[in-house]
Amino acid sequence: MSGALLVLEDGRVFHGTPYGAEGETFGEIVFNTAMTGYQETLTDPSYHRQIVAMTAPHIGNTGVNDEDPESARVWVAGYVVREPSRVVSSWRATRSLDDYLKDQGVVGIALRGTRALTRHLRERGAMRAGVFSSPKEPVEALVERVRQTPSMVGADLTAEVATAEPYVVPAVGAKRHTVAAIDLGMKDMTPRRMAERGCEVHVLPATATFADIEAVRPDGVFFSNGPGDPATADITALREVLAARIPFFGICFGNQLFGRALGLPTYKLRYGHRGVNQPVQDVRTGKVEISSHNHGFAVEAPLDGPFDTPYGPAEVTHVNLNDRCVEGLRLLDGRAFSVQYHPEAAAGPHDAAYLFDEFCEVMSRAQA
Repeated sequence: MSGALLVLEDGRVFHGTPYGAEGETFGEIVFNTAMTGYQETLTDPSYHRQIVAMTAPHIGNTGVNDEDPESARVWVAGYVVREPSRVVSSWRATRSLDDYLKDQGVVGIALRGTRALTRHLRERGAMRAGVFSSPKEPVEALVERVRQTPSMVGADLTAEVATAEPYVVPAVGAKRHTVAAIDLGMKDMTPRRMAERGCEVHVLPATATFADIEAVRPDGVFFSNGPGDPATADITALREVLAARIPFFGICFGNQLFGRALGLPTYKLRYGHRGVNQPVQDVRTGKVEISSHNHGFAVEAPLDGPFDTPYGPAEVTHVNLNDRCVEGLRLLDGRAFSVQYHPEAAAGPHDAAYLFDEFCEVMSRAQA
């Protein structure tokens, strides 16, 4: 069979041409609505074991450079585009996206039906899929192989993407705070945003205990973004952080773990939020931010006011205006908060960058 196939677990098949590395790959098929920042998407560890379909019709026109990656490698399991750029037009580019995917061994497909694929996933939900370059087996056999792959529900993936050893990102300029950052699949831009604000960031593995955190003598603790099902993660250390009243800030997966530590359940979204154009409202002020997202799970929490937790009353601070999904939580005493979206937002938008300033203010109040 010539060409390439994208095969979904419900039997839907899309025909295209090979893009990037050739071979076969499996993962959860999701779509990203961003028109920019594809290099950051590819290198975001939160996309581990996912095949990402880009809804923007033209991908690759700015090529790839060595300054914008969010980690040391590409994490997506596969890549789906409509029309790959035939020309690289950015002065910052060092190579084409096609060559980059080949170098990284990422199997991709270019197909005309990305709009139909996106509509299908919106109606049926994210699901398992496979990309096959020049497959020899019949479609029925490929569908069955896809169905044999593991689901994202119940997937414990943080240890596969987190740092194995602690390291330190020094403060830029005068040091103001020490932060213990738990790497659950953290993007490089996150500790950089803290360092820009005078934070010395001690990045710790996902398996770090409360004793490991205390050893840093932190002014605050941060839990990062990351892949997988938040219901599988150990939240013992986070509960001890909250009990010790150490200032806390969480992003994305960190928000979901914060919710679980507060006694709230998490659930899988039908097709998730992925892109740089999600409208989020701060329910305390009414302000709307355009924000960057990458998550397939969310926290279930009361939207009608404060609720009790083992650490005092808490409330939902932000909601998604598209589907009313919980996008932020905080303890009312102000010492711990989190958001579901990405305020570090490379390549943007930057509407929510103030949250890093808020974290610094929480740490300053605790030190006073």
